[in-house]
Amino acid sequence: MRFEEAYSGNVFIKSHPSFEESEAVIYGMPMDWTVSYRPGSRFGPARIREVSIGLEEYSPYLDRHLDDVKYFDAGDIPLPFGNAQRSLDIIEEYIDSLMDQGKFPLGIGGEHLVSWPVMKSVYKKYPDLAVIHMDAHTDLREEYEGEPLSHSTPIRKIANLIGPENVYSFGIRSGMREEFQWAKEAGMHISKFQVLEPLKEILPKLAGRPVYITIDIDVLDPAHAPGTGTVDAGGITSRELLASIHAIAESDISIVGADLVEVAPIYDHSDQTANTASKLLREMLLGWVSKRP
Repeated sequence: MRFEEAYSGNVFIKSHPSFEESEAVIYGMPMDWTVSYRPGSRFGPARIREVSIGLEEYSPYLDRHLDDVKYFDAGDIPLPFGNAQRSLDIIEEYIDSLMDQGKFPLGIGGEHLVSWPVMKSVYKKYPDLAVIHMDAHTDLREEYEGEPLSHSTPIRKIANLIGPENVYSFGIRSGMREEFQWAKEAGMHISKFQVLEPLKEILPKLAGRPVYITIDIDVLDPAHAPGTGTVDAGGITSRELLASIHAIAESDISIVGADLVEVAPIYDHSDQTANTASKLLREMLLGWVSKRP
């Protein structure tokens, strides 16, 4: 895929026509090859774009308009169906090019494993990287039923790469006992059940550091986001997630990239989940792109 070529279908609302002039690049990662429960997140990026047409272009939360930030929707990265390793390699190569050109990468998944090659690429440029992770699940397994390439493994992979002490997970309410034990013993930060309040306590400690942020839509309670592959009761509200995005925007961290993953529109015929995701992306664009180094 050539960066300067726009997506052939719908684009995220107010996408800028020029890749070169844009600060940020939105890109889709339509992969769900390794999911352990319900597939369908490969259709998430396209549907989020489609419903974004219904978004207001102005954010009353941030008092900013989408005209205030230039972002280019590059479309979905073409990925070989069913080939997990090759798909991850393609994603990493793509992000390497974005980083070389000084763009802010804003990814849409796809299953959560797609975040792994992105974070790995960002780490090449920012060796003092920290990761903020919002999710229902720990994603700290080393493998799932013998398969190391699984959507249950990306946070363990990035923790092993950058050091567990540099990974901060929030909203976690599901995982194996061994995963929680490993995190505790390794010095990784996990905030169970909540996001906003523990996040506010952590953000000052990350001031000035390059931070990548990955959000799994299932951090929300299924009442707020039923369209996802592995729903898990007891999650946070969309209001709390929005407030968490804004708290990050108001902090002193340097945001070097982000993604929003695991929207599976086939399980939500009302499009509630996709519409929520598109609003979250609007707030991420308006609040986070200006905070890149």
